[in-house]
Amino acid sequence: MQLRVLKFLLLALVGLQHLELSTGSRILTAFFFPGKSHFMMLNAVIRELVQHGHEVTNITPFSLAKENLGLNYTEIVIPQYNFWPSILETTKVNSVVELTDVSTLTLLKLFYEMGLKSTSMAFESPEVLKLIHAKDKAGKYDLLLVEQFFNEGALFLGHLYQVPVINLFTFTFANYMSSLTGIVTPWSYVAHGWKPYTDRMSLSERIDNVYVSLAEELMRKYWYYPAQDGILEQHFSKTFDRLPSIREMERNISVILLNTYMPLEAPRPVSFNMIPVGGLHIKPPKPLPPKMQKFLDEAVHGAIYFSLGSQVRCADFPPEKLKIFLDVFARLKQRVLWKFEDDKLLKLPPNVMTQDWLPQTDILAHPNVKVFISHGGLFGTQEAVHYGVPVLGMPVYADQYLNIKKGQIAGYTMGVDYRTVAEQELRHALTELLENPKYRDNIKRASRIFRDRPLSAMDTAMYWIDYVIEHRGAAHLVSEGLNLPWYQFYLLDIAGIAVALVLFPLLALLLICRSLRSAKKLKAKSKRN
Repeated sequence: MQLRVLKFLLLALVGLQHLELSTGSRILTAFFFPGKSHFMMLNAVIRELVQHGHEVTNITPFSLAKENLGLNYTEIVIPQYNFWPSILETTKVNSVVELTDVSTLTLLKLFYEMGLKSTSMAFESPEVLKLIHAKDKAGKYDLLLVEQFFNEGALFLGHLYQVPVINLFTFTFANYMSSLTGIVTPWSYVAHGWKPYTDRMSLSERIDNVYVSLAEELMRKYWYYPAQDGILEQHFSKTFDRLPSIREMERNISVILLNTYMPLEAPRPVSFNMIPVGGLHIKPPKPLPPKMQKFLDEAVHGAIYFSLGSQVRCADFPPEKLKIFLDVFARLKQRVLWKFEDDKLLKLPPNVMTQDWLPQTDILAHPNVKVFISHGGLFGTQEAVHYGVPVLGMPVYADQYLNIKKGQIAGYTMGVDYRTVAEQELRHALTELLENPKYRDNIKRASRIFRDRPLSAMDTAMYWIDYVIEHRGAAHLVSEGLNLPWYQFYLLDIAGIAVALVLFPLLALLLICRSLRSAKKLKAKSKRN
């Protein structure tokens, strides 16, 4: 009897699995930009979609084949664009750590170039071309999921297959989202994402913020978007009678999933289709490799974790700078786990361990880790807040300055300039973070806010993906502001009418006064004659 019940339960379980697979949607994902850190978030979403029973066709520069995701997962691996020539050509630097000295507008130009070239390269992939030139597109997919990181040309796939589009932002808000969502971003208190300003800017900061934000808008409108349109023209003008512009295709975006959440972002205007899902890449911690686990377990005075992410290499620091770090670490009673990319450091202090790759989230989850020395990348910042580890920030470029600045204001971060930091300053900063309880208290408070959500970040993302599919694009979420020309969107037509209503009466009054004055002069002249 028990055997029959067991067989029945197994058959029921198999039936439920088949039912889940049969009711899953068919999702096409297009991730063109070869940024390794981005794929912590993108791949986490892919895995979850497959686990939920969706059929996923994934265009990616990084294969997930080793994960054996099953029959519901199809992969199109595209070549990884080498962005170093673009970095060298545009910025004239020799390594990523030197990007600190590059202006915001030059960095924007660099990322535009990288986005354009990686988009063009993706459209040269034979497998991607098969998707584009396929004749049986109708009903093939239910949704396009793209990464909005300077690869807007990927929206063309949504146009061809006539499916709703969800944008997955691997970074936080951007000021140019005004044109994506149909809302006005007030530059008076919303800082540009690559500026180290808060929502309480001084006059000089507001001037700079307006300048950079306006310059970005103009660069996108008059150079970047036409260049993205040009890529489509270059590759597909002979195949299709009419190609939509990037601006047209952006109106087909149903939902934007943003890599942010409170308290890492100050309040700002948002639309119904802007959904914060920051931290969805953070998974429950796994056991560390035995040697590393032992190193941290035996750190009776605590440990410091030092990593500058996947792009910034500590190995590129000059020898005199490395000596400063080593001298300070050698005098600490805490242990230091350091992501270092080569074997340049031959004489390490006994309390320092280096490796060229480290499982960051699992390390930050260890209770003995007391401080995280970081470049201020968004993913690492979220992980530090999630696990409640104070941060010593050494920003290098882009949003890293703003992330560190936010942490300083919230009271869980200290910042230093890696180019000028001296031994005494570094030692003081680490001592303060290790021994002053306010930093630990403040980040624990931020951690509680970051974790306190109606749904988890991943469940929120899955809900809205299913929602857009269920409601066939969910057009009711999208603001009508997207359909307004720019002069109406910013009320310049109303302002013009208001100015005219004020100026015309004044002008008429001025003309009347001049006419009366001229008449009086003529009358006086006629009397004299």
